[in-house]
Amino acid sequence: MPRSGKIQRIKIKPDPIYQSPIVAKLINKVMAQGKKALAQTIVYESFNNIKSQGNDPLITFEKALENVTPKTEVRPRRVGGASYMVPMEVRGSRRQSLALSWLVECSRKRPLPEFKDRPKNKPVMIAKLTQEILEASTGTGNAVSKKEEMHRMAEANKAFAHFRW
Repeated sequence: MPRSGKIQRIKIKPDPIYQSPIVAKLINKVMAQGKKALAQTIVYESFNNIKSQGNDPLITFEKALENVTPKTEVRPRRVGGASYMVPMEVRGSRRQSLALSWLVECSRKRPLPEFKDRPKNKPVMIAKLTQEILEASTGTGNAVSKKEEMHRMAEANKAFAHFRW
């Protein structure tokens, strides 16, 4: 049964340290099993690692997000019994959501970094997220390659663009 009326978007509150809603969304994407305090620790420690390397963490993160954000994607469209992958432009809110998801997903899939003497109470995800953000800000990394793969698929299926709805 369809809903009646328009659904109001929930305004996300900015994070307490950087006062940025995008950082708050990153914290929510990193969060697993409702452990927000641990997710905040992971994100803020990785930002501290970026700062200790001499970069501004917020500018580096925004640059990484800009490099990972997709412009087009392919969506399946069924026409006359056949299914075609039709390239479409990505909406703004979905762009940001995809970029954040890819950053977190690719940082989770990274191999364990080499540690000389890692403190037992520090999560490994801190080093992985730091590395992924730094690589994405320079235009390399797994999240950027994921975006480029999506753009390649959209370019390859440009012939089906007239099936757009």
